[in-house]
Order: sequence, then structure tokens, then C-alpha cells
Amino acid sequence: MPLSATYAARRDQMFPILPPDDIARMRRFGEAATFAAGERVVRAGDVAPGLIVIVSGQVEVSEDGGGDRHETIVVHGPGSFAGELAQLSDRPSLVTAEAIEPVEAFVIPSRRLRDLMVQEANLGERVMRALILRRVGLLESGGIGPIIIGHQNSGDLLRLQGFLARSGHPHRALDADTDSCAKTLVERFHVDPHHLPIVLCPDGQLLHNPGERELARCLGLVGPINGSKLYDVAIIGAGPAGLAAAVYAASEGLSVIVLDCRAFGGQAGASARIENYLGFPTGISGMALMARAYNQAQKFGVEMVIPNEAEHLSIAAGDGGRQYRLRTGGDETVHARAVIVASGARYRRLEVANLAQFEGSSVHYWASPIEARLCTGQEVALVGAGNSAGQAAVYLASQVKTVWLLVRGSGLEASMSRYLIERIEAQPNIKLLPETTVTALVGQGENLESIRWCNRQGEEGECLIRHLFLFIGADPNTDWLAHSDIALDEKGFIRTGATAGQERHLLETSRRGVFAIGDVRSGSVKRVAAAVGEGAQVVAALHAYLAGQSRQPSVPQSMRTT
Repeated sequence: MPLSATYAARRDQMFPILPPDDIARMRRFGEAATFAAGERVVRAGDVAPGLIVIVSGQVEVSEDGGGDRHETIVVHGPGSFAGELAQLSDRPSLVTAEAIEPVEAFVIPSRRLRDLMVQEANLGERVMRALILRRVGLLESGGIGPIIIGHQNSGDLLRLQGFLARSGHPHRALDADTDSCAKTLVERFHVDPHHLPIVLCPDGQLLHNPGERELARCLGLVGPINGSKLYDVAIIGAGPAGLAAAVYAASEGLSVIVLDCRAFGGQAGASARIENYLGFPTGISGMALMARAYNQAQKFGVEMVIPNEAEHLSIAAGDGGRQYRLRTGGDETVHARAVIVASGARYRRLEVANLAQFEGSSVHYWASPIEARLCTGQEVALVGAGNSAGQAAVYLASQVKTVWLLVRGSGLEASMSRYLIERIEAQPNIKLLPETTVTALVGQGENLESIRWCNRQGEEGECLIRHLFLFIGADPNTDWLAHSDIALDEKGFIRTGATAGQERHLLETSRRGVFAIGDVRSGSVKRVAAAVGEGAQVVAALHAYLAGQSRQPSVPQSMRTT
């Protein structure tokens, strides 16, 4: 395996050898198993039986890159264990494991692995750290997971890359125009170049320009929802607020399911670096912070159904009192005793006639390494004056020739943190254009060639720009709540507490048992720390509501399901 930075620096933590006392403590969570020499323990793309703790013998873990490509990652011996983050949630293995001599072991299935994390805190910490570092190593290696083949600047290629990157799933992207392996695969599968991109999944399935949900199902990232199960709470949205609520609720024994229409992290995941979040004096990327929360939620047994979109909320009468019914975009149903809406906001779009023509390929709402690679050495434009815009501008400035920062106001002081303003002022290749708006986009097909702008003095200009980044605020993601009797304010944000028009908990909506937290809530502070705080705070209100459900309140006929 290519030596990743994490593998080189933290190998002992990535592949620890546990002493006999720790092995003995782990044994009660597993079941004895034996493997003959040459027997395959798990194949990449198949669901592993669980964490394999080796008592005697050796197991080789390898990555299979297709064809004759086979690279050893590590050989596990007595006292070590085979597995990574996929084993926390019964997802398909990213690697292949094979016994290279007779092996005695015990297997800890996913459910019991989560029990180990909670009941054996110190030991669980070592195991959890190893699983996370192994996933980081696989991400850094760049030689494992599904293969995406497409044209380099294709919006659909970037869409699929972005989804897998935000999902923390290793993958490879090959340019169909320049990569010899990509050309060979296109010829082998008789794919018309106009029908790219394609995705070759580890289990051999070939997908033609799939949607995110189709790709996630192929990779085993999401499975079918158990429509007969009644959850204590369904959380809509996996941003900072939703993940915080999931962690606190699940850690206190509630059964939790989380849905999000895109990927975990929300808009916070788009931040290249957050430097004013408590406890991280050197800063942390939004993606890294949200990945930690996501893994933490899985540790406590939260069921993640991402991507899957909530489309309608209604009340269904059930045994034991009121139940809520959520219909999803996958034509599935979730039943829960309570609902927490943390669906956040949708990125606001420029009012330019042909914007959709360039979205995904040349117009971006996210400044990740994927977009940055497309812009290396170029001049780019960025519109926005908030902290997200500032973080993106600083990050892009380290990758591109020039960042043209367009803002409607006279400056940044009214909307951006002072530390970001100072950093922007210190970057010689960030050029601020105050009181300026984009008036037109010019290009061919999905490729942007230039932007036209106008300032408040009436001066107009045109810049040769191939990539435009938009961080101009967001609108509440509440359209799906239509006909759900949830009170919204004039801008579409959810009213809670006294503003909902009735006596309610601060975070409870006009519908009993439905709570709203984070950016989607009217009057909320639009900061990551505030969202996390609301996610923690809502769990106390949730407990109080669930405790009162023995009264079995009546269900309005207008909200009953048929």
C-alpha cells in the first residue's frame, strides 16, 4: 500500500498489539471462530462478520485494485484485530482479509462492538482510534473503493466525487480523456463517452451516471428502512445540530434514526478551517469536526440513513399514543415517537438567468480539495461576506493565482469575524471588490469562461473566470413540511417556543413532539457552536415529552395517515 502520512506517523495506534488482559476482556463480546490457511475471511464489497480478534495465526489484509493488482496493507498476528469503521455499522468491507496460516480468533459483531466501546471505555477508546486511523489511511492511499470514470471538468463527475468525499468513503476518480486505465475500462464495458461518468463498484456492479442514493445503495452505505420499527426519535438533518442531538439522545438510551438528503456535516462541513470553535486552538476543518461527530453517533448505535430525504411528515395513531410518520424520497416510511427537525438551509443562488448551466462544473457552493484542484494556478471569483466565504477565500488563496472577492456591502466588518478579515488582508492574492455584484455568466456548454460585474457607482467589468464560488447565505430547508401543520415565520424558518403561538418548550414547534434546532429554527444563532448547543439542549425536552406519552393524546383527524 502507498505509505500514507497517517500510516507512517501513527502505525502503532493504527495497528495496536493488545496484551492478553485486554484480549480476555474483549472475548466476552465475541464468538469463537477458526479459519483455515488460505481461507478468505472477508472480501472487499461484502459485509464482514464483525471485528476479527486474532488469538493465534496470521491474517493478511489487502487492497484489490482490479485485475492482477493486489497490495498488502498489513499482516495481523496474535493480539491484533482486523476491521475498520465499516464494522461499526454492518457496512461492506473496503478491504480483503485472508488467513495465511491456520487462525484461531473470535468475532465481535457490530452490535456487540458498540457495547464494547461503551462498557470498556479505555479499551474501547484504543479500538475506536485504530478504526478511525485505518479509515484515514485508506482515504489517503487513494487506491481503494469504487472507481469513477468521467471527463475531468464534468459536473456529474464532481458531484459523485463530492458525495463520496463528504461521506468519508475512499474512492478513485480517473480522467477518461488522459488516463490509460480509464480508457481501457471504458472500452471493456463498451461505454459511449457521452454516457460518462460511470462507477465501478467493489462488488463488480457498473453504474451509469448514478444519483447519490443509487450509488450509496450499491456501496452499502444505506440499507432499507425497517418500516415496522418504532424509533424513539427521528432526526432530519445530519449537520452540527442533528448530529449533536443524535449523540446525546443515543448515549442516553434512546433509539435514534437520522436522515439527510445529501451527506453528513451540513454547511459546516464545507468550512475549510474553523478557528473559533471552542477546544481547537489550532483550528479544525469543518469536515474533520463533523466526521468525528458522525463516528461518535455510530458508536452509540445511531442508525444513519444518508442520503435519504424526508418528504412528508404526518401523525399516525399507534399503540401507546401518538406516533409520527415520515415518508422518504426512497418511498419508504419511518415511524417515530418524536421528531427533531435539523434540516438546515439550502444554499442561496445568484439571480442570473443561466446559472444552472454552470452549476456543478464551474459554479460551486463548496470549496474542498476537489474544487481546489480544478482551479490550481487560475483566477477565481468568490461571492459572499460571511465567515464561510472568508474561510473559503483564505483556503483557495493557497491554491490559486488570485481570488476576486465580491461583496455587496462596503466591506466585511459587519458580517465577518475579525480574525478572518485580518487573514484576508494579509493575503496579497485576495482582491476585494466592495459594493459589487455579478450580473452575467458567459460560457459554452457547462464550462464558464468569464463573469460580468457591476458596482454601485455603475462601473461595469468582465473577468476571465472559469470557476465561481458562491457563499451568499441560505434559505430554510422547510418546503417538505408543507401540509404538516408546522408554523413557519415569514421567511420560512420554523417557529418554536412562544413564537409558535402556544405554550411550548423553547425548541418545540407548534406540533407537540416535533422539535426544531439549528439553522432551520426561527431566531437561532447561525453558528456551529450554537447549533451543537441546541442539539444537546433539545434532548432534555425530548425526554420530558416521551415521558408524558403514556397519556395517549388524541390525534387530529387532519393529520392521521391512511
